[in-house]
Amino acid sequence: MHGRQLLGFAVLFVCWQSAYSARILGILPSAGWSHYAIGEGIMKALAHAGHNVTVVGAHHWKQAPPNYRTIVLEELVFDKGGSEPDLFEYRNDPYLKVLYLLYTHIGPGLSETVLSHPKVNDLLQSDETFDAVIVECFVSEALYGFASHFKAPLIVFSPFGASMWANDLVGTPYPYSQIPHTFLSYTDRMSFMERTINTLLWNADRFYYQNFYLPRQEEMYNKHFPNTALSFQQMMKNTSLVLLNQHFSLSFPHPYAPNMIEIGGIQIGEPKVLPDDIQRFINNSEHGVIYFSMGSMLKGRNFPAEKRNAFIKAFSKLKENVLWKYENTSLPNKPRNVLVKQWMPQNDILAHPKVKLFITHGGLLGSTEALYHGKPLLGVPIYGDQRLNMARARKGGYGIDIEYERLDEDYIYRSIRAVLDNDSITEKAQMIANRFHDKPMSPAQTTVFWVEYVIRHRGAPQLGSAAVQLSFVEYNLLDVYGLMVLTAAIAVKGISLVVKRMALFIGRSPKCGNSGKNKSD
Repeated sequence: MHGRQLLGFAVLFVCWQSAYSARILGILPSAGWSHYAIGEGIMKALAHAGHNVTVVGAHHWKQAPPNYRTIVLEELVFDKGGSEPDLFEYRNDPYLKVLYLLYTHIGPGLSETVLSHPKVNDLLQSDETFDAVIVECFVSEALYGFASHFKAPLIVFSPFGASMWANDLVGTPYPYSQIPHTFLSYTDRMSFMERTINTLLWNADRFYYQNFYLPRQEEMYNKHFPNTALSFQQMMKNTSLVLLNQHFSLSFPHPYAPNMIEIGGIQIGEPKVLPDDIQRFINNSEHGVIYFSMGSMLKGRNFPAEKRNAFIKAFSKLKENVLWKYENTSLPNKPRNVLVKQWMPQNDILAHPKVKLFITHGGLLGSTEALYHGKPLLGVPIYGDQRLNMARARKGGYGIDIEYERLDEDYIYRSIRAVLDNDSITEKAQMIANRFHDKPMSPAQTTVFWVEYVIRHRGAPQLGSAAVQLSFVEYNLLDVYGLMVLTAAIAVKGISLVVKRMALFIGRSPKCGNSGKNKSD
């Protein structure tokens, strides 16, 4: 009887899940894997929960189940046709130049590639329907039109965590005194000068974003979604949910609106068995292993020869073995304790107990995976949010960063030893891992719950903040402060007039002494 009851419950659960299965569209425009992996992690979680998922993007999930469909846009891949950029060139670019490139070239270029693609046009002209549309929030506002087109709730995910672009969608505040700009190597404890620089950069960013970038996105939106029910401005105020690639245990607390949800680590799956050659290399590493990768966008092969040789010489002096993700098939003068491969299963490697250190560019994806497994960091930040991430590591005590311009054999070797020979750094990384794992639901479970919540409640307007409906003047109380200043000015003016009149009256009145003298005369 007990077995029959269990079987009955199982059948009911399967039937409920099938009946509840939603159709969800994911728009993942980024060419770089570090951004795409976040979106794919979200879509995989929804597919595993039984929903029918369609993904528009540059990559394809090879082991996808039948309810996961990918519309592959090969034109989004950077190195298609040999056009791969060398991102090391951006290391010395001023912050405003990087923002200019994002706002004028990278973001609009990716969005236009998606919206003008024949496969996407076929999708837009089809009779398909979706219960929710999920779009990456990374200079891609024109793509929010997919939600309006399919009359579905808009859900976005932010690969940078709580960015200005994401916060504005749901009315989340981000005080400049506390929240450092993405491109600055500051923490939530800033000095006076840091707060000054942070405020100037935030305001410059916001001014260009609102006055030059968004109008261009609106033009693109109107061009590709001419018949949608919502205007661009209405669409920007109609976001149901923001999923953040962030967790407070990895950074610092942020103020959030109710419909901003942290799902940091969504891309991390259960560790898989390592390839035989990597497993043998790790097993034969008596003193442990260092894993070295500059991520998916930066390429180790693009290091200048003197920088590459500095790493080679420094590694040759180590007692530890080194796994180096290096995108060429061979490495000149490779030491015996180094294994190079064009691709490595990063999460599976970082999960191995013999891996003692992760040398990284400081990207949020790799940093999150390292901390998930309690591995300390040695960062070589180049651009974007990498300096910010390594500033957090330095403040949190679970890693240090080194300057690209100073890279030489001795500097690299001493920095590696500074981490490996200091037990407290590894202990801090393991403490962060314990905090990161201590939560009621996994990132995948959290994602599924909130996406389903939005679908169940038809956009969940009850989560929305009234802040998105307020103008700049209203939100910042400039009208109220203006009235206060005007009232105070009127009061001061009134008091001033009264005082002047009283002084004039007193000055004109006869003096008592003179009056008595006249009478006696």
